[in-house]
Amino acid sequence: MATVVEVESAKQFEEILEKAKKSLVVVHFWAPWAVQCTQMNEVLNELAKEYAHVVFIKLEAESVPEISEKYEISAVPTFLFFKNCQKIDQLGGAHAPALTKKVQQHSETAKQDLNDQLRKLINSAPCMLFMKGSPQEPRCGFSKQIVGILNGHNIRFSTFDILSDEDVRQGLKVYSNWPTYPQLYVNGELVGGLDIVKEQAESGELDKICPKEMGLEQRLKALINKAKVVLFMKGDKMLAKCGFSRAIIEILNETGVDYETFNILEDEEVRQGLKTFSNWPTYPQLYVNGELIGGLDIVKELKNNGELLSILKEEAAS
Repeated sequence: MATVVEVESAKQFEEILEKAKKSLVVVHFWAPWAVQCTQMNEVLNELAKEYAHVVFIKLEAESVPEISEKYEISAVPTFLFFKNCQKIDQLGGAHAPALTKKVQQHSETAKQDLNDQLRKLINSAPCMLFMKGSPQEPRCGFSKQIVGILNGHNIRFSTFDILSDEDVRQGLKVYSNWPTYPQLYVNGELVGGLDIVKEQAESGELDKICPKEMGLEQRLKALINKAKVVLFMKGDKMLAKCGFSRAIIEILNETGVDYETFNILEDEEVRQGLKTFSNWPTYPQLYVNGELIGGLDIVKELKNNGELLSILKEEAAS
């Protein structure tokens, strides 16, 4: 059951807003000498029981004047509504039906926004594990066990640390009607927690439904063939992170040919593996139709002798 948080300082107020920025936050600016404020605090307590995903705050207006002044609170009771640390609505006076209606309206919007976020997270990878911590540093025994099972079956999976986002942690329980973690999803559908994953691993079903991790060579081949023209570089098209990468980007942009980039700074396995795979020790590396063209010096040479554009266009069109 949710409770109403009593805020006693500006720092505490800002911390709560930041922590709950994806949720709806309802703040009651009140005064103990006003009978109607005491009555509305009771209304707030009842609303907190019904809307567990909403954060309810009561703040004594005269005790935290810097917050009252910031939001121009001139009378009590006054209710402010926040989302993403920004004020989105305001209600003045002791009107319980009006307060209830606004909480309902804004909470439905906040709930839909959270559901949209959860849906995107669940579908962000073919095999998605919501766990405590990371595969490298699990933060509970159940998460450690399920990571071990997935790795042991050579399953390719992505993860989300539910300890990093309280809204996701609580919201996903409701969204999927599954009260505990870890939770494993395949192709956007909930498989279950540790016990179910154990059962499926023992029955062989897990290997059938989960995508397998590609070996490094297979992965490199897929990456260099992900587009007709692929550049492995430090940084990306928008922000090159070394002079060589910046120079080759400028040359490619002048040709007008479409190309994709891969940031080798974000994947050490690819960074080291591609050197051996292509027998080319430095970056950037340019590939056309899966074949290595070379690095900056070769691309410059091809440009100077007039061959680069024809190679890119002819090869990219083939």
